[in-house]
Amino acid sequence: MATKIYRKTPRPSLTRSHGRLAAVLSGADRLIRVEDVMATLSMDRKSAAKTLARWYAQQWLQRVGHGLYTAIPLDARATGQVLEDPWILVPPLFNPAYVGGWTAAEHWDLTEQLFRAIIVFTTKNIRTRRRNVHGITFLLRHIQPNALFGTRNIWRGQVKVQVSDAHRTIIDMLADPAVGGGIRHVADCFAAYFQLKEASPETLIQYAEKLGNGAVFKRMGFLAETIPNHRALIEACRERLTQGNAKLDPGLECPRLVRAWRLWIPKTWAAVRLSAKERPS
Repeated sequence: MATKIYRKTPRPSLTRSHGRLAAVLSGADRLIRVEDVMATLSMDRKSAAKTLARWYAQQWLQRVGHGLYTAIPLDARATGQVLEDPWILVPPLFNPAYVGGWTAAEHWDLTEQLFRAIIVFTTKNIRTRRRNVHGITFLLRHIQPNALFGTRNIWRGQVKVQVSDAHRTIIDMLADPAVGGGIRHVADCFAAYFQLKEASPETLIQYAEKLGNGAVFKRMGFLAETIPNHRALIEACRERLTQGNAKLDPGLECPRLVRAWRLWIPKTWAAVRLSAKERPS
């Protein structure tokens, strides 16, 4: 009786599949779209989409946005975070946009305080100010297209990300102290800014005028009085005071009015202002 020989149907090699994924990742630098698979593996759109779906089902990839994937690192299950550098998600998810606020302050060494959430200013319409993407929290602020200035392009791997320069970072935090972690932290960043080689009161005034937020001049002039040797900046802010009163920090109770700056301040800041008067401006 003849012996039957059974041949197993060959299965796709994990090494081959990983090699194909590695090739795609190498060209896309951590973020993958169907176009990347098409270009790297010479596939049509339908085949590339099926390949992405298979890698996703095998838990080699994680979806981080519409049609946007990234490789899952080995420790992702433990940390709950997919990407080592969340900044690379900003362009594909929010462009036109830039990283700003306390996140930019960390980048420019204006603070040693660390914040988990990433501040993003975007011209896109947003439904909610907080967006969580697989363990990464983005806090969003909507801006008009003409407010997209004062940024620098930086490269994170092969991804170009816009971040507010040090001057714009200060102005944004003065316009909305919440994105700077509150006025106390904003004041610390403001003082640290003047320790930078590129510090420029003239640029601060220029950016504030372009942004067109009158509260910025009130807060900036008030804070400038707490730092020695900034009389020119103080006078420039005073010349640009708008009508009406603003709060030093809209997130705090501000019962005291500083008429010279048309600014409501918290009780705790009264002592700061008194001590500042004893310093040379």
